[in-house]
Amino acid sequence: MEKFFFKTENLGMRLLKDEDVVGNYYNWFNDGDVCAFNSHFRFPKTKDELVEYIHEINSSRSNLVFAIIEQRSQTHIGNISLQEINYIDRSAELAFLIGEKEYWGRGYAAEAAEVLIDHAFNRLNLHRLYCGTADNNIRMQKLAEKLGFIKEGIRRQALFKNGAYHDIIEYGKLREECIKCK
Repeated sequence: MEKFFFKTENLGMRLLKDEDVVGNYYNWFNDGDVCAFNSHFRFPKTKDELVEYIHEINSSRSNLVFAIIEQRSQTHIGNISLQEINYIDRSAELAFLIGEKEYWGRGYAAEAAEVLIDHAFNRLNLHRLYCGTADNNIRMQKLAEKLGFIKEGIRRQALFKNGAYHDIIEYGKLREECIKCK
């Protein structure tokens, strides 16, 4: 049984491990459907590159990346992270990747995010979280709003994906807007 840094009713979250590369994790970054709305899938990823990434990310103090494990099946279904943690401005980017397609639409990203948002505001003492998504990623826009993020603006034609430029919609959430975090 895995030891988790965070646990919810359905999920456990732990740091990434080298062994994760052996599973489907490696395939997520080379899958056009999984990476349809993010900046991945531009260059092929090798297993060695992912192991190197895991080592770098686990030693970073400006990035926290957790594997999301569905507890019942013990399946690594995705990752959630706080990226670019800025301890002076007390802000960070919240990012998600649910790589196992059979787990899409089950609310697991929101369940994991609520725990990480609480950690960001109450343990790391951050003041602001932000996230962004492509203008055609309606599911992520709905998720950001469900989590209480406020639409703050648009970075026009900031993402080049599949032969076209897309706007990135930016969302933010302040600690004082977090009901559970007060």
